[in-house]
Amino acid sequence: MWRDESATFQVARRSLPEISQLSGSADAVHGVYYVLMHFVLQVHPGEVMLRLPSVLAAAVTAGLVAMIGTRLARARVGLWAGLLYAVTPATGLFATEGRSYALVCAGAAAATLLLLRAVELGRTRDWCRYGAVVGCTAYLHEFAALLLAAHAVTLVVSWRRIDGTLWRAWTVAAAAALTALLPLISLTAGQSGQVAWLEAPGIDSVEELLRTFAGPSPLVVTVVLLLICAALNAPLPRRGRISLGALALPLTLVPPALLLAVAQTTPLYHRRYVLFALAGVPLLAAAGGERCAAVVRGLLQAGQPPHRAAAALTGVAAIAAACLWQLPEHRVNASAAGRPDDLAAVARVAARELGPGDPVLFLPSESRRVALTYPAGFAGTQDLALRTAPAASGTLYGTETGPIELRRRLANLDRVWVLAEPRVTAASWNPRSATEAAKLSVVNEQFVLRGEFKERSGVLRMYVRRAPERPVDWPAGKPVPVVDPVLEVHDRNRARERDQGATGWAGPPGSGAPQGSGGAPGARERLELPPLHPHGTG
Repeated sequence: MWRDESATFQVARRSLPEISQLSGSADAVHGVYYVLMHFVLQVHPGEVMLRLPSVLAAAVTAGLVAMIGTRLARARVGLWAGLLYAVTPATGLFATEGRSYALVCAGAAAATLLLLRAVELGRTRDWCRYGAVVGCTAYLHEFAALLLAAHAVTLVVSWRRIDGTLWRAWTVAAAAALTALLPLISLTAGQSGQVAWLEAPGIDSVEELLRTFAGPSPLVVTVVLLLICAALNAPLPRRGRISLGALALPLTLVPPALLLAVAQTTPLYHRRYVLFALAGVPLLAAAGGERCAAVVRGLLQAGQPPHRAAAALTGVAAIAAACLWQLPEHRVNASAAGRPDDLAAVARVAARELGPGDPVLFLPSESRRVALTYPAGFAGTQDLALRTAPAASGTLYGTETGPIELRRRLANLDRVWVLAEPRVTAASWNPRSATEAAKLSVVNEQFVLRGEFKERSGVLRMYVRRAPERPVDWPAGKPVPVVDPVLEVHDRNRARERDQGATGWAGPPGSGAPQGSGGAPGARERLELPPLHPHGTG
């Protein structure tokens, strides 16, 4: 598993009240998905069950795309579109990931198919189903609500065949879905710091999205773009109120464009957030393939018409060739190398090197995800900084003790293991909390590195305590005690506070100042402060 999957795995195994508690402070956008996965993982908590819903959702989405293509054009267009969606490397990548994005794609495709049915039949129950599916999909990830903008553009483009009754029905369904989403929006608005790591997208983000939707092989991207141009230059005959181009083009462009625009001022964009827009690309490419088939049919001699299945099989063969051409990409996506990190590899190192009772520091605290996801590798070890476990604290990675208490826990240790993320080993890394700074300070100042085991997603280090300096007049053979200067200063200050609180200051005769009040303002002795550490704290 990689880090996002590990969040799904460890949160979904909590009780429902604990998942609700977590959603109040973090990851509310995935709260409904965590509840769903809570029941899935009760069958068997493992990587297969973690990813099975995404695999099934991707298969369902491919079928829905085929149904949309068949409804808007003809059967072989739907066949090509569904197959092309299935063999796109991005589909396979997110189909084997234990996150909600493949399920969002399935919900978006189902809502789009329901829109077509509601527009054609105009029945109230179809509009109710449409609104319900959009609302449920948005609860899996709230950015799926951008699908409504794409559908609105589709209706605008098809305005000649969309009367006022249909507009009112769509408006009511869309408003109902958005109204139902308001509680989630209000909850996630206060958790925007979780995506503060995102940056404003640029042209490179647009190029990445293009490769995700149409490639990523340059040859396949070129062919897909040419097919889309053919479909837009000579649109297929419309079979209902909405044409294929009027549906697929807004679906492909509108959600990403809106999120890219908003993300210029607020960091919100990532390609996975608009993955559901991918369904429009195979529909347009299949329509372009249909136009190419028509051209080829016209070039053949009138006396030798091709077999009815020849064009369909030729398209299938072309899609199979594209799949084989991009097979190396599929292989990478199916391996640990295709993920941002590999927590299992780090856990294997920990299982090999750590023993029962070994003290471990996680730097930063988020690296605790390795132990939470693969606890067998850390069986019997001591988590030195942990104060409250993640489930009990309603957080993703637990709450940690303060820097002084952490120093006390480290004071009597002769060695300590540190599991750190690769970025922490860089000299430019700065800790975000006093406890993180204390970890770094104590390890650097009081311990010496004796062993290091590197993996792509983390590094495990063993530190042993430095031999303390022996004073000139220290007796031979007598061990020199370990002294933490920060703890000494802290304990001395606390002792002064207790002494001053006990003696107090009576004040001038008759002033009525109570004994033990802590002294007159300004008369209290200034407390000694610990020296500053080069990284910003003591």
